[in-house]
Amino acid sequence: MSGSTAPAIELAGVTKRFGDVQALAGVDLQVEPGTVYGLLGPNGAGKTTAVRVLTTIIRPDAGRAEVLGLDVTTHPERVRASIGLAGQYAAVDEQLTGRENLRLVGQLCHQPRAEVVRRADELLERFSLTDAGDRPLKTFSGGMRRRLDLAASLVHRPPVLFLVEPTTGLDPRSRQDLWDLIRELVADGTTLLLTTQYLEEADQLADRIAVIDHGAVIADGTAAELKAQMGATVLEVAFADVATAHSALETVAGVAPGAEVDGIAVRAPVDDGARRAMDVLRALDGAGIDVAGLTIREPSLDDVFLKLTGRRAEEDLDPDAPAVADPRPTADVAAQGGSR
Repeated sequence: MSGSTAPAIELAGVTKRFGDVQALAGVDLQVEPGTVYGLLGPNGAGKTTAVRVLTTIIRPDAGRAEVLGLDVTTHPERVRASIGLAGQYAAVDEQLTGRENLRLVGQLCHQPRAEVVRRADELLERFSLTDAGDRPLKTFSGGMRRRLDLAASLVHRPPVLFLVEPTTGLDPRSRQDLWDLIRELVADGTTLLLTTQYLEEADQLADRIAVIDHGAVIADGTAAELKAQMGATVLEVAFADVATAHSALETVAGVAPGAEVDGIAVRAPVDDGARRAMDVLRALDGAGIDVAGLTIREPSLDDVFLKLTGRRAEEDLDPDAPAVADPRPTADVAAQGGSR
């Protein structure tokens, strides 16, 4: 981590409205240099809008947004020259080869020709794409496309990188490979802000995590700090079906306050797991409700997410900024740090 005390990324009281929709309602966050900051939230929460503000794609209505101390509204070109953006959809040309895609990005960044050629070869090797470098992008697998997209965002060596749903649609092996690449970038000093629908991803990668809902940050801290809000352990009681789980909720909550239904299970944060489990089983037996299974475990980030938002992270499947034209053409230029 850098020794600098100034945040690499900062939002202070940022608001943004699209017609009647309040996408951002006074968002505050700070990302320290050389760290990974995870931005989580249900669909429509405002995550993508926050990233679009920080990457100069849209202007905030109010508040302050800065990257490396540069205000995104007064110095947009300088901000774009300092950032990389890898969106949920590949910002590359399917008809070109991997090598040609990277060279094109270098040209858009106005880099010298010799540097463009050298940097493309270097990135292909770093992202294990050298053997496929001269194949058309349309022949790439999903994992290869995502690696090339990330490589394209790094052509001009940006100190700050924004990743929007970086591993969506990837198989577990490809996801792990991309995580390893992200860790390498951060180890080299890159500051990274990522939005993700995978809580395990945030748990694995992020130094700090913000949960955003209805355009506002409702929780901020390390994964351990957020999990601590759930209590020492989580008691999860499974039932035969959803209807039984709902009918059992009141009984479980009477013994373990804070209980919530999650599919066919009822989960609750508890401080004394073993004792509370016995109390819950006795109460359910007294109510004539059959139990299909019972688990006592450490709290997960998924528990925190569900408690804070009332929804599971898996429901967050789509970009969340309403009434905005497709940002990808603009995002491509912003991602590469070129002029517009």
